[in-house]
Amino acid sequence: MTDALSTGIWSWLTTVDHKRIAIMYFVVGFVFLLIAGVEGQLIRLQLAAPERSFLDPDLYNQLFTMHGTTMVFFAGMPLVVAFFNFVVPLQIGARDVAFPRLNAFSFWVFLFGGLFLYASVPLRVMPDGGWFAYMPLTNPEYSPGPGIDFYVLALLISGVGSIAGGLNFLVTILNMRAPGMTFMRMPLFTWMALIVSALILLAFPPFTVGLIFMLFDRRFGTHFFDAAAGADPVLWQHLFWVFGHPEVYILILPAFGIVSDVIPTFSRKILFGYPVVVFSGVLIAFLGFGVWVHHMFSVGLGPVVNAVFGGATMLIAIPTGIKIFNWIATMWGGRLRFRTAMLFAAGLVATFTIGGLSGVMHSSPPADLQQTDTYFVVAHFHYVLIGGTVFGLFCGFYYWFPKATGRLLHEGLGQAHFWLSFLALNVTFFPMHFSGLLGMPRRTYTYAEGLGLDVFNLISTIGAFIFTLSFVPLVWNLWRTWRRGEAAGHNPWDASTLEWTMVSPPPHYNFAEIPAVDRRDPLWHPYIEPESRREGDEPGGAVPRRQPDEPPAPVVMPNPSYWPLVLAVGMLLMTIGGLGSLGLTLFGLLVTAVGLFAWAFEPPFGEGAH
Repeated sequence: MTDALSTGIWSWLTTVDHKRIAIMYFVVGFVFLLIAGVEGQLIRLQLAAPERSFLDPDLYNQLFTMHGTTMVFFAGMPLVVAFFNFVVPLQIGARDVAFPRLNAFSFWVFLFGGLFLYASVPLRVMPDGGWFAYMPLTNPEYSPGPGIDFYVLALLISGVGSIAGGLNFLVTILNMRAPGMTFMRMPLFTWMALIVSALILLAFPPFTVGLIFMLFDRRFGTHFFDAAAGADPVLWQHLFWVFGHPEVYILILPAFGIVSDVIPTFSRKILFGYPVVVFSGVLIAFLGFGVWVHHMFSVGLGPVVNAVFGGATMLIAIPTGIKIFNWIATMWGGRLRFRTAMLFAAGLVATFTIGGLSGVMHSSPPADLQQTDTYFVVAHFHYVLIGGTVFGLFCGFYYWFPKATGRLLHEGLGQAHFWLSFLALNVTFFPMHFSGLLGMPRRTYTYAEGLGLDVFNLISTIGAFIFTLSFVPLVWNLWRTWRRGEAAGHNPWDASTLEWTMVSPPPHYNFAEIPAVDRRDPLWHPYIEPESRREGDEPGGAVPRRQPDEPPAPVVMPNPSYWPLVLAVGMLLMTIGGLGSLGLTLFGLLVTAVGLFAWAFEPPFGEGAH
């Protein structure tokens, strides 16, 4: 790669390197996480005391809609995909993903989806129907104006990127593993990435169909969800939750994969029950498609339906509990090192268990009917997605940061970040169990005095501000490490998987030589057979062989290309035109067609590539 193509803004706009795309996903996802955090803080300020008027009801509705939509689609999803992009090819011994330009296209359409959604903010037309956008609340009669259209179109364009990304990682893991890396030798994070990629391909299409139906109802006067025309608005709930519940596992299973790699590393023990952890993940994903109705117990589908889906929901507790016991058994008797990554892993085990137990309570229809739409559900959901997903992602961040940058984060600041986050999570959300059981409805912009809710809400608001405080040591740590971080070396944690065989940060071709794998945890079995010894190996093979600094033969990598960006711009123009401009839609279609054909006929290597 020439210097002109490897540096500068143009190199980022045209890159197809999975590691650079991972960094872009991470930066954008982190920015959206901060934005959603600010929205959450404003919500908590409004609820800090009864009958406050800090926010008016309309703005409150818009803020909780943007907060939920952003956290799920534009913070959680890209941060998960960032880890997929950076880690998976390195863990399986590949030089890139199967379709590098499709990978770049996935990022650009995701980014444009997020920017399009937030274009509604300066226009003062933010969507206000919740991240679930139930019909008939979101039909033109009850939600006039373009707010819900921003929601629908933003999720449609970003969903294209999610489906393309899921296909890319599914093909990558199935076809590009290093020689000898069988399925049962794959690291757990890669296993969870494989499962989640399949979930994305199965879960997003029905949601996409639902969004298109909603768009047609709103823009063209169709009646897919219009009860007066003989349709059923509950259809939207089915289409949404048959996606929405697996989406929870799309966000949580990668975190399970991360801690399944981190806990053995910092316990100096192989993962207890590796096959059981793998098949538990598969079973969680399979059962996840059979429980969406537990979000709809209050709709009135009947006792038989509720009983069947309630029983299926209870079954999910079994593979989930197995994973938790496997992690504890891995730590048991190990030589534990409580570095920051390990603290977040242990924090996930503790806090996700609380969220999981309250989830089992929701699986019982009579109990769920009492808790539906109360703050008890808010507490459960945040213990799962913050205690599970966010803690898992921070665990992975501290674990793989040295590999991505070549520098070690400061351990003291990292631990301060963990303990403040752990304190903030519990102070913010544990009191919501009580305010929920006292009957406080969720998504209400205020409450009356004398209901016993004042203290719990004040404590939750204090906890939310501790969350803000928890980001101070993180930002300080990043700044300090950027200025004078300690060099990381190849394998600072003495970890066991292939990404730690190469220099930090990895070269653009990843592996100078494609490694051969003959066992799980290859770097923890350093004995080199006599017949495979090379010059420089120590007697007995006491040192795991590292990747050479330079490849022994030229490595051919895909050239950068701007056509994925052009194609994504065309789709963005079509999306904007969806607000009511046929001319802009047609122009966007033309740009999309040009980008698609130019991409198709562009040679991926050598002369003629851009």
